[in-house]
Amino acid sequence: MSVEKSSERSFTPREVVSELDRFIVGQHDAKRAVAIALRNRWRRRRVDEKLRDEITPKNIILMGPTGCGKTEIARRLAKLAQAPFVKVEATKFTEVGYVGRDVESMVRDLVELSIKLVREEAMEVVKVRAKEAAEERILDLLLPTSPSRGVPFDVPAGEKVVSTDDRTREKFRTMLHEGKLDDRELELQVSGGQNVAFMQMFSQPGMEQMGDQLQDALSNALGGKKKKTRKVKVKDAWKLLEDEEAEKLIDQDAIQQEAVVRAETSGIIFIDEIDKIAVKGGRGGGGPEVSREGVQRDILPIVEGSTVSTKYGAVKTDHVLFIAAGAFHLAKPTDLIPELQGRFPIRVELESLKEEDFVRILTEPENSLVRQYVALLDTEGVTLDFKDDGIAAMAQVAAQVNESQENIGARRLHTVMERLLDEVSFSASDNRGSSVTIDRGFVDERLSPILEKEDLSKYIL
Repeated sequence: MSVEKSSERSFTPREVVSELDRFIVGQHDAKRAVAIALRNRWRRRRVDEKLRDEITPKNIILMGPTGCGKTEIARRLAKLAQAPFVKVEATKFTEVGYVGRDVESMVRDLVELSIKLVREEAMEVVKVRAKEAAEERILDLLLPTSPSRGVPFDVPAGEKVVSTDDRTREKFRTMLHEGKLDDRELELQVSGGQNVAFMQMFSQPGMEQMGDQLQDALSNALGGKKKKTRKVKVKDAWKLLEDEEAEKLIDQDAIQQEAVVRAETSGIIFIDEIDKIAVKGGRGGGGPEVSREGVQRDILPIVEGSTVSTKYGAVKTDHVLFIAAGAFHLAKPTDLIPELQGRFPIRVELESLKEEDFVRILTEPENSLVRQYVALLDTEGVTLDFKDDGIAAMAQVAAQVNESQENIGARRLHTVMERLLDEVSFSASDNRGSSVTIDRGFVDERLSPILEKEDLSKYIL
């Protein structure tokens, strides 16, 4: 499987923006910036090799209040490009020498996600063969092979013999396809799970890599993963056996090599809350200001381009795209150390969401909240009918609460919708076949009492 072919999606910047518009309302400048960054990767792969290594990604800082779409833009971009994507929070890191996550862990996490992505692609390629092999194993378990009874003396030479066993097997195969054997129980030998206590011991900050290394060493010393016998129904055995057969068909070494290349050339690391580690007003004199600057200096080599040791080998970060984000209410990008500022040459300010934006967010995206709630309640046989004035009323409430309380952007809509449909959701199973109209009257009836009590709205909305 070629890295170039499997990992590359040749979207033009205009196509990227159009795809992002399907899920994210507004923020055109931010969409343009990430679209150009993605296209530059495609362009770089077509540049002469002598110049290719010299072309590094132009990292981006997205500035804007919480809930305005910063994370969603980066996440959707990575999904669109089929690229490994990891989100980290700058505040979770502490400078070297203190307890906290090692900054290099973001690269190790990226490689792990890349391994998962490439493995899923490889397993999809062998899916049909794995399913056929799994079917044969299920039939073997249902029909243990009986000793051969020999070939009848009156069968002409060269003619295929269809034994009773063969006919029985084909009969069972038909029943298997028809689902008539789904509830039959089988005994399977499956890989044992991880030692939970062991994993918890080495899941503490700064010890993740040591835990991975020790686990691999112990697994090898004990001759690989332990097997245990489980009783499962045929319908559940399919998935277990398909995965096991697929694992046999794919080349694990090739997957690891491709995943490392994919992480190095297509990986996207999203560093959230970078404003929280900025030193406000310049260099600090001591205390937490020094710690924040220390974290910046630890992050700097990763963003500049360095080699990080992982369980799959050395990984270079020279061509990883870094997208940083922060609200920057109290700090400014210029409060970051100059060296780190220089590694994020593109800065985009996202707009605060207004009432009309909330209306669009509720209705336009393919995964809009209105569509989500209609689908959820439909599973209970309850029909939700959202009217335009009802949607406008919800947007108005969200904008009003954001203005009077903390501005949490589009996330406020989740709170408003949950509160609005609380009673409908709770009693849906008792009202199958009913229909609920969500208009302005419905919204006012349920939310106005809360909005009138300022103190109460702080906790409920």
